[in-house]
Amino acid sequence: MDLATFKADLERDGFTDIDTRSIEPNLFNAVHSHPFHVRAQMLEGELVLRWEGKQKTYRAGNIFTMATGCERTEWYGPEGAKFMVGRRPPTT
Repeated sequence: MDLATFKADLERDGFTDIDTRSIEPNLFNAVHSHPFHVRAQMLEGELVLRWEGKQKTYRAGNIFTMATGCERTEWYGPEGAKFMVGRRPPTT
């Protein structure tokens, strides 16, 4: 999916906090969660997410989502990573 379409989909779905992030190589984030929904599209590099006993690797072009409060670990590969991310507050 091209970035313009991805961004338009984020906006349509209520993801108002949208930006592009670059993460340093080999960064590991221990177990954590966020008080908002996340949807992101990988642009460069590699990200390994582990949650609920599952692990998945994301690379350029892949899209991932994480629900509010989802506890996970993150490991960014040897080249780091770059992705466009949208954040949306939870619905009540």
